[in-house]
Amino acid sequence: MKKMARILLAFTMLFTVTISIAQTDSTATDSIAKPAIDSSEVAQKSFQKKLENLERQRLIDSIKKAELEAQIKDLKNSDPDQKDKLQAQINALNAQETDRLAQKKKEIEALRNSTKGYPVLGFFDDTLFNVYTKLGSFSAQERADAISRRVKTLPNNFRYTSDSLTVHTVENSSDITYGEQIIMSVSQSDALWENSSTENLATAYRDKIATSVTEYKEEVNIWTLVKEIGLAILVLIAIWFLIKYIIKFFKWSAKKIESQEDKRIKGVKLKDYTLFDAKRQVAALLLVNKVLKWFIILLAIYIALPILFGIFPWTRNFADTLFGYVLNPVKSILASIWNYLPNLIAIIVIVLVFRYVLKGIRFLSMEIMRGNLKINGFYPDWARPTYQIVRVLVIAFMIVSIWGYIPGSDSPVFQGISVFLGFLFTFGSAGSLSNIIAGLVLTYMRLFKIGDRVKIGEVFGDVIEKSSLVTRVRTPKNEIISIPNSTVMSSHTINYSSDAPEKGLIIHTTVTIGYDIPWKKMHAALIEAATRTDLVMKAPEPFVLQTSLEDFYVAYQINAYIQEANKQATIYSNLHQNIQDVCNEQGIEILSPHYRAARDGNMSTIPENYLPKDYKAPSFTIKQEKK
Repeated sequence: MKKMARILLAFTMLFTVTISIAQTDSTATDSIAKPAIDSSEVAQKSFQKKLENLERQRLIDSIKKAELEAQIKDLKNSDPDQKDKLQAQINALNAQETDRLAQKKKEIEALRNSTKGYPVLGFFDDTLFNVYTKLGSFSAQERADAISRRVKTLPNNFRYTSDSLTVHTVENSSDITYGEQIIMSVSQSDALWENSSTENLATAYRDKIATSVTEYKEEVNIWTLVKEIGLAILVLIAIWFLIKYIIKFFKWSAKKIESQEDKRIKGVKLKDYTLFDAKRQVAALLLVNKVLKWFIILLAIYIALPILFGIFPWTRNFADTLFGYVLNPVKSILASIWNYLPNLIAIIVIVLVFRYVLKGIRFLSMEIMRGNLKINGFYPDWARPTYQIVRVLVIAFMIVSIWGYIPGSDSPVFQGISVFLGFLFTFGSAGSLSNIIAGLVLTYMRLFKIGDRVKIGEVFGDVIEKSSLVTRVRTPKNEIISIPNSTVMSSHTINYSSDAPEKGLIIHTTVTIGYDIPWKKMHAALIEAATRTDLVMKAPEPFVLQTSLEDFYVAYQINAYIQEANKQATIYSNLHQNIQDVCNEQGIEILSPHYRAARDGNMSTIPENYLPKDYKAPSFTIKQEKK
C-alpha cells in the first residue's frame, strides 16, 4: 500500500508539472506570432524555458530520491551493499541538484543587467521591491500587479497587526501569508535573482510590506491629516507673504530707477556714438526689473510647490517630479562639465601655445617691416601679407589639433554639419578664393605698392588699398574704383612710379607743325617749353623725336623726365601751356592736323600781343583778266 501511495504521489506531481509546462509552451507558441518587443524579453523567455526544464527534472529527481530513501529504510541492516548502492544514487541526485542550482545562477547573472524588473507598489505608488521572474503561468508583471493589489487590501482589516504577516517555507519556496490568504510566493528563482535564500528573501519582503502598511495607517490617521493640512496652510501663507514683499521690493526698485534718470543714469556711449540715451536706458532697466521680478516669483512658487506637495503622501511623487525637472538637468550639466574638464584643459593649453607662437611670428614680421631685421631676398612689404598667411595656417592647425576635444565632434550629426558647411564654403567662395590667390600672387610679384600711380586695364590712378580680395585705385578725378584681384591678374598693368624716383619717368606729348617751319627751330622751341615746366628734371635733358612725316605736317614729340609720377596731369597741363607760349614767342603757328590756310587776306593765328605793333594783315591778291 505504501508503495502504491508513493507511485500515485509521483504520478500526481508529474501530471501537475506537465500541465504547467504545457501551459507555458502554449503561451510561448502564441507569443511567436507576436512581434518581438526587445532582445531582453526574448532572453527572458529562453531563460524561463530552461528554468522550467530544470524544475521538471528536479521534481523527477526528488521523486526518485524519495523512493530511494524509502528503499533504504525498508532494507534496514539486512543488505549493507545494496544500501550503499542506493545511497550512492542519492548522492548522485544531490550532485545533479547542485549543478542545476549553479546553472540557474549562471543564467540569472547573464540576464541581470538587461532584464526589466516590475515594481510592487505601495499605497502611495512607492516601490516596495521588484519582481523579475514568472511563476507558473503568471508573468513577472502579472505577479507584481497581483501582489500590489493584495498588499493594498491589508489595512482594510481592522484586526491587522504587523505580526499578522507570517512566512511559511516548503521545499523550494516560501509563502508570505496573512491568515489564510497568501500575499505572495517567493520561488527559488526569485531568491537566486536577489542572491539570497527563499526564506531570507521572503522575510525581507514581509518586513517591507509590514512597514509600508504601518506607515500608511499612520499617514491616513485623522490627526496626521489635520497636522498636514495645517502645515499646508502655513506654507501657502508664507508663499503669499513672500510674493507680496517681492512685488513691493520691485516696485520700490522701479521708482528708484526712474528717479535716477539724467542723474546717475546718463545713457551709454561708445566713444562718440550714443548707444542709449538716458530715457532709453531707464526703459531698458525697467524691463529688466520687470522680467527679474516675475522670474523670482515663479522661482519661489516652483520651490514652494514641491514643499507643499511633499506634505501629503499622495502627492509626494509630484514633489519628486517637480524637483527632478530642475535637478536632473543640473546634475546632467554638472556631470557633463566634470567629465569634459580634461578635454577643456587640453583645449586651453593648445590655444595658449598657439597664441604665443603667433605673438612670436608677429614680432618677427614687425621687425622686418621696420627694417630692424633684414633677410636676403625678402622685402619689407612682404612681411604683413606673409604674417597673415602664416596666421591663417597656424589657426587652421590649431583648430585641427583641438577638433578631437570638442564635444560631439565624433557624432554623425556634427560630422554631417561640418561637411555641409564645407560644401557651402567651397561653392560659395569659389570667386573669393580666386581673388585671394590672385592677391597673394600680386603681393609677391610686387607689381605695385600703396601710393603708386598705375594703369590697370582702362583704370588710371593711384593705388590706395591692397586687400586679399580687391585693389582700390583713386583716379585723378578723385573717383575710387575697386578692381577684383583676379581682374588685375588678367589685365595688363602699367606702374608709373616704380622707377620714377631713381631713373625718372618720361612724359611725352606730340605737336604737329607744317613744313614751312624748320625742324631745328621747332626742336629748340619744344625743348625750351619743357625746360620752363615745373617738376621736369634738368638732367637728363628733354629731347624731341619726329614721329612721322605726314602730307601736310610733321609730328614732333617732346620727351621730358619727371620724378613725381602722381602729378602727371599738372605737369602735362603746364607743359602744354609752355609749348603754346614759346611757339607764339617765336612766331610758330600751331595748326590743327588737317587745317589749310589761305594766307592772302587772312590774319595770323598768333595772338595779337605776340605780333609786332605795325603788323598788318596782307591784302587779298586778285588777278583780273584783260579783255
